[in-house]
Amino acid sequence: MFGFVGIILTMVMVFGGYLLAGGKMGVITHALPFEMMMIMGAAIGAYLLSNDSHTLKATVGGLVRAFKGPKWTAQDHQDVLCLMFQLLKIARENPVALEQHIETPAESPIFSAYPRLLADHNVVSLIADTLRSASLNYDDPYQVEDMLTRRIATMKEEEMHVPHALQNMADALPALGIVAAVLGVIKTMSSIDQPPAVLGKMIGGALVGTFLGVFLSYGFVAPLANRLGGVVKQDMGFYDVIKSVLVAGLHQHATPLCVEVGRQSVPEHVRPSFDTLEGALRDLKKAA
Repeated sequence: MFGFVGIILTMVMVFGGYLLAGGKMGVITHALPFEMMMIMGAAIGAYLLSNDSHTLKATVGGLVRAFKGPKWTAQDHQDVLCLMFQLLKIARENPVALEQHIETPAESPIFSAYPRLLADHNVVSLIADTLRSASLNYDDPYQVEDMLTRRIATMKEEEMHVPHALQNMADALPALGIVAAVLGVIKTMSSIDQPPAVLGKMIGGALVGTFLGVFLSYGFVAPLANRLGGVVKQDMGFYDVIKSVLVAGLHQHATPLCVEVGRQSVPEHVRPSFDTLEGALRDLKKAA
C-alpha cells in the first residue's frame, strides 16, 4: 500500500512542481517514448546480460514481494515457536517417536497443524536436518550453531541476488540517461541550421534523457531494491529464530526456556507477547 502511495507522491510532486514553475509537458511527452526506449531498453538488456537465469526468474516475484512486504507474520512466529516446543518435547521424552516427524514431515500431524510452515522447504529442512543430526550424536552446540549460521548465510546470499541486481540497474540508469542525452545532442548538431526555436526544442528533448535516467534510478529502481533487501533481511530473520531454539535445545536447556530464547530473538514488531505464547503452549499441553 505504502509503495503505491510513494510512487504516486513522487510523480505528483516532481511533475506538479515542474508545471507550477511554468514548465511545459509537451517537450517531455514528445521525447518520452524515444528516450524511454533507449534508456530502459539498454537497462533491461544489461540486466539480462549480467544476471543468470535463476535471478531473472526471481525478479518478477521479487518486485511483487517488495510491494507485499515480509512473508512471515506475528502469527507465523508464534506458530514456529509452538512447533519447536512440540518437537523438542518429543525429542526429550521419546527420541524414537521423533523420527516419524522429521523423516516424513508432510505426514506428521505436528507439522501438518501449521500448513504455512510446512509449505516452506527451508523451514522444514532446517528443523528436520538439525534434529536428525542431533539424533546421530552430532550434538556439539557450538559446531551446530556454526553450521546453521553458515547455512542461513548461504540462503540469505541467494535471496539477495535480486536486490543486488536491481541496485546495479539503478546505478547504471543515470549513465544510460547521459548516453540518450548525448545521442539527442548529436541529432541536434546535425540540424544546426534550423531556427533557434526548433533547436531549443531539440536540446530540451535531449535533456529529457538525462532527467529520465536520474529520475528512474533514484525515484523508483533504487528504492525498490532497498525495499526488497529489507524484506529479505526480515524474512531471513525467521530462520535465525529457529536456529536459536535448536541451539538452546542442544545446550540441554528446559524446553520452555528454549522457546523463550527464540521468542526473544523475534523482531519486536512481530514478537508474540510472553502471555500470548504461554497461552498457546498451555493449549497444546491440554490437547496432548
